[in-house]
Amino acid sequence: MKSLKYKIASLAILAASVSGCQKQFDSAVQNKNLPISGLSPALLLPNIETSMLAPAFGQDERENQYTACNYFYYGNNKYWTGSASLDYTPLNNVVAMENEAGVLTPTLAKPYLALGKFFRAFYFVNMSLKVGDLPMSQALQGLKNTTPVYDTQKQIFVNSLALLESANKDLADMIAVNKITQGTYVVDSKYDFFYKGDLAKWQKVINTYRLRVLISLSKKTGDADLNVKGQFASILNDPAKYPIMTSMNDNLQYIYDGVFTFYPNSSRNFGNDATRYNMGATYVNLLASLKDLRVMKVAEPARGLNHEDTDFESFVGGASSQDQSAMAGLVGKHLISLIGRHRYYETLTGENTFIISYPEMCFNIAEAINQGWVAGDAETWYKNGIFADFDFYGVKDGANAVYFQKDGGLLGEDVTYNVNFSYSDYYGQEKVKYAGNNVDGWKQILIQKYLAFARNSGLEAYYQWRRTGVPTFSVGAGNTDSGGIPLRFQYPTNERSANTANYNAAVQSQYAGSDDIFQLMWILK
Repeated sequence: MKSLKYKIASLAILAASVSGCQKQFDSAVQNKNLPISGLSPALLLPNIETSMLAPAFGQDERENQYTACNYFYYGNNKYWTGSASLDYTPLNNVVAMENEAGVLTPTLAKPYLALGKFFRAFYFVNMSLKVGDLPMSQALQGLKNTTPVYDTQKQIFVNSLALLESANKDLADMIAVNKITQGTYVVDSKYDFFYKGDLAKWQKVINTYRLRVLISLSKKTGDADLNVKGQFASILNDPAKYPIMTSMNDNLQYIYDGVFTFYPNSSRNFGNDATRYNMGATYVNLLASLKDLRVMKVAEPARGLNHEDTDFESFVGGASSQDQSAMAGLVGKHLISLIGRHRYYETLTGENTFIISYPEMCFNIAEAINQGWVAGDAETWYKNGIFADFDFYGVKDGANAVYFQKDGGLLGEDVTYNVNFSYSDYYGQEKVKYAGNNVDGWKQILIQKYLAFARNSGLEAYYQWRRTGVPTFSVGAGNTDSGGIPLRFQYPTNERSANTANYNAAVQSQYAGSDDIFQLMWILK
């Protein structure tokens, strides 16, 4: 994956330098043998799209408490104490793509300009969720403006929702024309990793993503400028105008090919990682307590507990709040479940990594109905989300094959079991069956959404916990230095030095002058 990203980054640099040459030299001194414009904007797409990925098995995953590291040399389970990594580099590639589209005919340019609106919204929201206020309206101007003012977090969300509305309309208009004159508006399928130029798929993901953004604003439903409930209802009640995902086939997801891109856990790093990272208690203990067969797909049984391999009692995670040496001791005694080695280490391709998914959308809709934002059947959407995620893990109603590492064996030496699993029995449990449009039902939706976020969607599980407190995260000396989980990142150090006056003003207006990771940003108040 690295070699691919570096090649695409080179294309981005080339496009940016070409654009700069046009501005710096007049026609009298231009080298006529060098291209100065008209590069396909499609060349920028792979880097923009790849930058959306938050791979599994990174620090995000441990901060979501899905897995934990038990070996200090390889990492730890600590939450951050400092600054955020922001997305202005991929945003500059978006600008380059838009600039290259701008020199083409409107017919060729429009699809890329519509996607550019989505990418802008995606990256600006992603950054704002980390730190709060940010330069947006004056950002991305290069040397024209090296000290952009900060937009408020509210304005970033207002602007981003407007970009998504506009992108949906643009794509709808182009799709309508394509139905009459096929191929009028196209995105080069060779460079679109995700949807191979399918504009209808892109339109669905844009509206589905907008539902995520609106759910993240659940504490701001009284803000008339945002009109959170109204916007959500408009999308859900008008599928012709706002098509959304209808199945797992619509997922915005990263697919590993095993040639240029490899799943972060694979046979290549099995020897280093398989025993030094284990399942997190917040995740695995929830699955086991619900008698959820997904736990046998993602984890190894802790055989030191002396239960049968296929007993749910055999699956216990390590609390990320725990001291690492103590966790390592429990792993050594086989009292904590390791990562499922058959699923995650035996191939180079692993599983697809979701960026925006159908199960998440189902739970977002169920939550909105539960909260009274829109009419509908929350239970149906809740069940759709659960069973769609079951399908992703290959969990069937009936007989299921599950594979565990052979005790003391090598990679590929599996013990196979046939486990019967009943959808009706699972859903019939009091802890699972939808409790109705009340607080208990709301928590059930959030629990299942957390389970569906596993190893996917970047920090979305953490953002849900930060917004709702669900599920209960493990907190202690093993993962924090001050007894609490951070609620935001600090701004990057280079922003403090390069844009000092605007940085200071933003920190003062939001956080009383202290760029503190435990301060509440606007979206959480």
